[in-house]
Amino acid sequence: MEMNLLFIIPILVSCSFPLFTLPIHALTTTHPPLSSMDDPPLLPTEKKPPFSQIPTAPSPGVSEIRVIHHEDLNKKILVALIVASSLLAAILLLLSCFWIYRLKSSKTSNMKKTQQSQDVPKGLSLGPILDKFNPLRMAGKKGSVTVIEYEWLVSATNGFHEDNIIGHGEFGSVYKACFNDHFLAAVKRIHGGGPDAQRAFENEINCLSRVQHQNIVNLLGYCIHGETRFLVYEMMHNGSLESQLHGPSHGTGLSWQHRMKIALDIARGLEYLHERCSPPVIHRDLKSSNILLGSTFNAKLSDFGLAITGGINGKNNVKLSGTLGYVAPEYLLDGKLTDKSDVYAFGVVLLELLIGRKPVEKMSPSQCQSIVTWAMPQLTDRSKLPNIVDPVIRDTMDLKHLYQVAAVAVLCVQPEPSYRPLITMFCIRSSHSYPLSSEGL
Repeated sequence: MEMNLLFIIPILVSCSFPLFTLPIHALTTTHPPLSSMDDPPLLPTEKKPPFSQIPTAPSPGVSEIRVIHHEDLNKKILVALIVASSLLAAILLLLSCFWIYRLKSSKTSNMKKTQQSQDVPKGLSLGPILDKFNPLRMAGKKGSVTVIEYEWLVSATNGFHEDNIIGHGEFGSVYKACFNDHFLAAVKRIHGGGPDAQRAFENEINCLSRVQHQNIVNLLGYCIHGETRFLVYEMMHNGSLESQLHGPSHGTGLSWQHRMKIALDIARGLEYLHERCSPPVIHRDLKSSNILLGSTFNAKLSDFGLAITGGINGKNNVKLSGTLGYVAPEYLLDGKLTDKSDVYAFGVVLLELLIGRKPVEKMSPSQCQSIVTWAMPQLTDRSKLPNIVDPVIRDTMDLKHLYQVAAVAVLCVQPEPSYRPLITMFCIRSSHSYPLSSEGL
């Protein structure tokens, strides 16, 4: 389109030249008067009579001479120049506007492509994943979630053999499943559990079927076989954050940079649930065991069985659910649930990443102590803070960065909900701060 317009410009300009060259052409092509052969030639000192003295009546046999005054000629040339210039300016203005429009359009298109390129490689598009499933094995679809035949799950998990167990949940175990073409997935098996298990199963499908984000686990399908229900997720090869921090490795596989990347991924997932979902979603059971880690330690939120949808203005008298140590005080004591309840749980997870201790530890057979109660006095004392950091990462970070992370954790676990920051503020600050970004990984 732009090349065609550039070719049109010289054509239009060339077409405008006859407008102001025509009078000159007419003047030059007018035949001069025929002089009589008998008239004597004029001497150099003699002058021709002025135009006013030319007789108006033409002589016999002599063609009429059309006289064009210089003033009229100049006016016509000026008008032609003005018209041509105006036309050329209009064309240039039109081309400029078109170029600006194309430039803005290309920038918008590049921004969209960049945003898509950030999401698609991380598993937001389930099309390529679902293509790995044999279509003949699919029983149907519920919304955007595939219904998978029970026999296929049995085959993929080797009859739900105990060697394939990779985790345990409140209502059952999680198995590693190998489908065709060596495609791996995680299958959660929910057996019994009564009405609570049924509600959690349905809630999980309803929530995950309508949310898609790079920091939220993908639900690939589900199955119902008698009293047993199954949920099929994408495989997260590094397991849960809990197993990495408190399992046999005791956090040795998580460097300071990895831990800060995980914290930022968790915050982005919560920001999506709180600010971008319509209606907003409160996770209500955020904890290290529900944070899954991919092969590059990218973190994703999972287990939406207790999630509540429908607003963040505050819900009173909500049935108490969650895990001790992560439950916010206002929810535990008054039953008041807000998005700030998730922020409190995020602060506890941040303390786990920083200190390496469990959220609740037994001091004696009859006494327990929370990580918040134990760490709070030392988090605000810069002389004591370096001594409580997880020995695995101690002395591996800049003290300035350590103080920043500790300050964020202290704000998130404040007893008063209004003192806690919005998770959005954490994401904005993290994006411009080295210790809470993935830079250097």
